[in-house]
Amino acid sequence: MINKEEAIATVSEDNIYRLNGRVPLGKAIPFGLQHVLAMFVSNLAPVLIVCSAAVVRGGGGSLTGVEITRLLQCAMFVAGIGTCLQLYPIWKIGSKLPIVMGVSFTFLGSLLMICTNPDLGYEGMVGAVILGGIFEGIVGLCAKYWKRFLTPIVSSCVVIAIGLSLLPVGMNSWVGGSGSETFGAWYHLFVGIVTLVVCLVARYLLKGVYKNLNILVGLVAGYLLSAVFTVAGIAPMVDFSGISKTIEEVGFFSLPQIVFFTSHKPVFDIGAFFTIAIVFLVSAAETTGATTAVCSGTLDRDIKMEELQGSLAVDGFSSMLSGCFGCLPLTSFSQNVGLVTMTGVINRFTILMGALILILSSLFPPLGAFFNSLPQSVLGGCTVMMFGSIMYEGMKMLKECVFNDRTMIIVSLAFCIGVGLTQTDGNFFAAFPQAVGDIFNGNAVAGVFVVSLLLSLFLPKEKE
Repeated sequence: MINKEEAIATVSEDNIYRLNGRVPLGKAIPFGLQHVLAMFVSNLAPVLIVCSAAVVRGGGGSLTGVEITRLLQCAMFVAGIGTCLQLYPIWKIGSKLPIVMGVSFTFLGSLLMICTNPDLGYEGMVGAVILGGIFEGIVGLCAKYWKRFLTPIVSSCVVIAIGLSLLPVGMNSWVGGSGSETFGAWYHLFVGIVTLVVCLVARYLLKGVYKNLNILVGLVAGYLLSAVFTVAGIAPMVDFSGISKTIEEVGFFSLPQIVFFTSHKPVFDIGAFFTIAIVFLVSAAETTGATTAVCSGTLDRDIKMEELQGSLAVDGFSSMLSGCFGCLPLTSFSQNVGLVTMTGVINRFTILMGALILILSSLFPPLGAFFNSLPQSVLGGCTVMMFGSIMYEGMKMLKECVFNDRTMIIVSLAFCIGVGLTQTDGNFFAAFPQAVGDIFNGNAVAGVFVVSLLLSLFLPKEKE
């Protein structure tokens, strides 16, 4: 009879359903690849959206196609490194849980506001990501002191606000992308609709874990249709020259570049930091939920404090590392948490194979150039459903709260004030210091978070 310790020490297929232990590579690699496929598109889409819109500080134009390709390369690299840290911690940074890290959609609204400001630009955004990552990492290590203040009603309000703030982004992409000369053209609308329909059909026809690949299926279908339009001369939708240009300028193999050694050195601005620091607290709330779900859904136990601290520390410090490579913040990927829960495959070594695949993929820039050639309308058709799903997750979280007068007041005022501040005709914060306006103007997430947190702390609780 083999005991548990001997089973873990032995290379066995059965270990795939155990947290620790070695699994044969023939089984570990495909299951690890499955995790990569489930998050690959979502990991790169925020980089495409933000960096395509970003301006260079001081009126230096925008990022070039080659620069965006390098950032896509970095997004894959840092996601792999962040996942490795979660699986196999360094000091207290890491949870030892089957959590996959990736570039977060949560920050999209705040990052777009920073990177499109000519006084801050892309460089200001990178500086804010680095400082914000350090901030969340320290906050994560101190989780035992503040966890009780992040109530379910606050988390649900913030997640809904994130979805609301992203809706215009998805719709702008659908019709060609902000600033496009062909914005609203019929072929953008048509390709976006086809992409969305394919995503929906794939969601219902694919079975089991492959349902998570519906976004990838829609993206491939939309890209192929756009390529046909381009080759047939119907509409110029895909710029194939970018791939060959990347191969010429970057090559087939390239190491990710640290931003401090490029022409876009980070700029550290206190207003940009405060804007993004609030969203890092929101990301901490999301990661708390994902880590808790892994423990309760696959390990059948409550989360340990050291696991929560380690998970949040990775969320922050891997985001800081991502900023050092000029990329966007990372967070735990909910679709991969669902994949773990559905399949029961919780083995850390298996998921490590997926992280290594991400790192290897980052070393080949033509792969990033291919994704950079994706038309905005294809991304729009895919992302509108993803953005809407964020609102849906927030509503599910809200459903778990007790519905009474206190909840009604918190939700009503949080959205009325937080979202309403972004809809005013002028600058609501004209009489305040500029840093205050930088945080709340056009940023519904920040307003909703602050209002819901304050009301949750100070409104008296009703007696049972």
